[in-house]
Amino acid sequence: MKASDLFVRALENQGVEYVFGIPGEENLDVLESLRTSNIQLVVTRHEQAAGFMAATYGRLTGKTGVCISTLGPGATNFATSAAYAQLGAMPMMMITGQKPILSSKQGRFQIVDIVQMMKPMTKYAEQITHGNRIPTMLHEAFRIAEQERPGAVHIELPEDIAREDTTAQLMKDHPVRRPIAEQKAIAELIDALAQAKHPLIVVGTGANRKRVSNMLTQFVEQTGIPVISTQMGKGVIDETHAGYIGTAALSATDYVHRAIDIADLIINIGHDVIEKPPFFMKHDDGKTVVHLNFKPADIDEVYFPHVEVVGDIANALWQTKEALGEEKYNWDFEGLYAVRDLVREKILEKADDGSFPIKPQRYVADIRKVMDKEDILALDNGMYKLWFARNYQAMAPNTVLVDNALATMGAGLPSAMMAKMVHPDRKVLAVVGDGGFMMNSQELETAVRLGLDLVVVILNNSTYGMIKWKQEADNFDDFGLDFGNPDFVKYAESYGATGHNVESADALIPTLEQAFAAGGVHIVNVPIDDSEHIAVLTKELQAENNTN
Repeated sequence: MKASDLFVRALENQGVEYVFGIPGEENLDVLESLRTSNIQLVVTRHEQAAGFMAATYGRLTGKTGVCISTLGPGATNFATSAAYAQLGAMPMMMITGQKPILSSKQGRFQIVDIVQMMKPMTKYAEQITHGNRIPTMLHEAFRIAEQERPGAVHIELPEDIAREDTTAQLMKDHPVRRPIAEQKAIAELIDALAQAKHPLIVVGTGANRKRVSNMLTQFVEQTGIPVISTQMGKGVIDETHAGYIGTAALSATDYVHRAIDIADLIINIGHDVIEKPPFFMKHDDGKTVVHLNFKPADIDEVYFPHVEVVGDIANALWQTKEALGEEKYNWDFEGLYAVRDLVREKILEKADDGSFPIKPQRYVADIRKVMDKEDILALDNGMYKLWFARNYQAMAPNTVLVDNALATMGAGLPSAMMAKMVHPDRKVLAVVGDGGFMMNSQELETAVRLGLDLVVVILNNSTYGMIKWKQEADNFDDFGLDFGNPDFVKYAESYGATGHNVESADALIPTLEQAFAAGGVHIVNVPIDDSEHIAVLTKELQAENNTN
């Protein structure tokens, strides 16, 4: 058969449901093969958004999301998406076209060495040089993308290879079982627990996949050990659970870090050094740190665990739970639960503040009231991300899609679109800053064309707020970060969406409820008050830490 037909059949063989992107001249054979396949081609308005959607598909399903572009400028537009998936541990495949490689008559027009460009940003990047290599190369690329630690892979398919004939056969896929932790490692963990007085669990991004949530909850309920999470670990345990203390939204100095100070044993589950660390290790501080993860620790000057339990996380928790049995240890959680109570008290402060523009504590609290337990919140990147990490209680895995790895702007809307496609039965809300929204706002047309029911909250302050917060906190002059915005209601309407202006604090909840009830794509423009960034996240925390 033609190589492009074999290529698409190999994608089907891997269970691919969607391909996102913008095909070009060099993809026309693949495009024709897709036309007669069971795979849905989703044409986006920018390759970057296609990559964000593919990566989010991988994040939510554990299966590789696939996106496609032409050569040259289309492929270079995947660079940010590649880094987003790679740093965020999301399985994603990028397929790019290329000019003929067997005989070329166009010189170097549009030709960039995309394979070499992608190698530092992916787990695997290769060019297909013969149609007979398609089954094995694709099988290997999917395997690499999905195995721990997941990430991005890249396949380049030149147009002359795509149209040649091949006699190669598809490979039969087979599941690969994850290895489990050895009993000696579990015994070391049990010994550390026996010696501890104030054990604490820290949940990171690696635990937010592979069905860890249920077993972690059982482990916490049996042992009573309190839990904090990183931003990307939110939702692994229901944050309304009595054992949950809070989220480490900042690298240090926040209230939740008092639990780190108290703990003498930290069981770090699913830690990934890509994410901003929830704590910094020090030599001879009396703390024992256990690394419990699918893969060994990446050692650096602030992370050098004393015990490593390497293998399937859920199985390791089950082994530990079973080994502990009903035995009671002399653990003291009083100080840790005092931190939990303080954090929950702080979350409630100004949650009903009626001032306008709206304070972050209020809009986070109101959005939490509108969303059900399994509904999905997709965050872009900006100062508000810290407020949602601190104040928004996630109740199920992957219901708060936050990027604390690449932390790129522009991913919020495409990731929300993908979340709605994966979970059409759930409410999906994108929360974006006005800066990040405009980086991929053209995808409103894609969302409308796909018939998605999606609500997008734009937090409007006409500035790049996180950088301005740091600028002010470091005593720099206010300079270079402000911009203007379009009329977002008219902007939404120009794409066939519906726009809403929120004009009081009390109007946010009914506006969101109205938008969800109506269906379709809705833009909700919310003017926000940035003064709390300095008042709380800088001055209040500095004063509290100086006092303590």
